[in-house]
Amino acid sequence: MHELAIAESVVRVASAHAQGGRVTAVYVRVGHLRQVVPDALTFAFALVAEGTPVADARLELEEVPIVIACRACGGAEHGLDGFPLACPACGGFDVTVVSGEELQVDSLELEHELTRSG
Repeated sequence: MHELAIAESVVRVASAHAQGGRVTAVYVRVGHLRQVVPDALTFAFALVAEGTPVADARLELEEVPIVIACRACGGAEHGLDGFPLACPACGGFDVTVVSGEELQVDSLELEHELTRSG
C-alpha cells in the first residue's frame, strides 16, 4: 500500500510549513498515472497525521488527467483515460507524458492563534 508512504510525505511537508500553526486543510494534486486509491490515501493520511500539526486536517485531492504529446503527430496533445500510452490519432507509442504523473502538495490552509499583548 504505497498510499501510506505518500501520506507520510504529505504530512511531513505540511507539518514543516505549518510554522507553529494548525493545518486545517491540505490540497494535493495527484496524477492519474500515480494510481493512488483516494480512500486509501485519505485513511492513511488521518492515521499518520495524529499527533502532528496536521491532525484533523481535511485532505483535498485533485486528480490530474493523463495528457500526452505525440512526436509522430508533431507534438499534438491528447488526453487519455489510461493505458496504453498511445496516440489516439495515429496509434503511435512515441509519446511524451505532459501531465498525469504529478504528486504534489499544492497548498495548505493554516490556522494561527492570535496572541494578545498587555
